[in-house]
Parts: sequence; C-alpha cells; structure tokens
Amino acid sequence: MTTDLVMLTASAVLTGALVLPYGLAMWTLWPVREVLGNRDAPPPLPPWAERARRAQRNMLENFPHFAALVLVANAAGLANYQTGLGATMFFWARLVHAVVYITGIWWLRAPAYFTGVAGECLILLRLF
Repeated sequence: MTTDLVMLTASAVLTGALVLPYGLAMWTLWPVREVLGNRDAPPPLPPWAERARRAQRNMLENFPHFAALVLVANAAGLANYQTGLGATMFFWARLVHAVVYITGIWWLRAPAYFTGVAGECLILLRLF
C-alpha cells in the first residue's frame, strides 16, 4: 500500500474519531434522555466540547476532496514520494488542527489548516 493510501486510511480514522470528544461530553454531561432524544433544545456544553464539534465538522468538510485527490493519484498510477509527502502533511496537519482547535489554541489553528491545504496542493500538482 502506498504512503498516500496509508495516510488516507489514517485520515479516515481521524475523521471518525473526532466525534468522540463531543460525544463524550454529551454522554457525561447530559441526562440520557437528552443524548438519545431529538435534541431540539439541548443543554449547553462546555466551550471545548463545542470546539470539538466544530473541529469534527471542519474535518468532514475537508476530507472528501483530500480523499478524491489521493484516490485519483493512485488510480492514475501517479502516486510517488510527492503525493506521499502531501498526504502525510495533510494527516499530521489535520491532527494538529483538531488538537489545537479543541484545546482553544486559536493562533495555531490557521497554520495547521493551511499546512494541510499545502499537502493537498502537492498531490494536485502531481496530477497536472
């Protein structure tokens, strides 16, 4: 398996795992009827939990185009060191992005985000 596909798999796992902090907050801070109910007017959660929810949504917004780039590069037989580096940059940048987002270190969030974008650009450049 190429580095790109390994990082795609790791990114998929990260995307799924990012639901855990927000879910943990709900299960530990809300009554069960609220967690399992319709959540029309849910009780408030601490700021870190809301940031966790936003971090997870942000990853959901960024994962599809990353996955498409990796899969196209592999299907076209263009996967190489450059695409592997781009995919690795994306994964680690998104992991850092999630951690700094949830912990509230706002000034590191944008550099982490744009490092992930740079990783995607490396993959995209290989496709041209």
